[in-house]
Amino acid sequence: MRITYDPRYDVLYLKLGKAEKVYCKEVDEDITMDSAAEGKLCGTEILSASKHMNLSTLLSVEIKKEAPFEMV
Repeated sequence: MRITYDPRYDVLYLKLGKAEKVYCKEVDEDITMDSAAEGKLCGTEILSASKHMNLSTLLSVEIKKEAPFEMV
């Protein structure tokens, strides 16, 4: 996942995956969800982001890949 924020336009984008062709669905006046052809969510755009969320709570996220556990 990648989070980008443009303070000039107050736009936040959450990129969740890749898609060759994206279908956009407006779920609110300022919120659009992007999905791939197979229906998987691949992104969310939030206009006027500072009105919808506390931007100071956005923190860097670290994901560690761990060895898969063994089922017995």
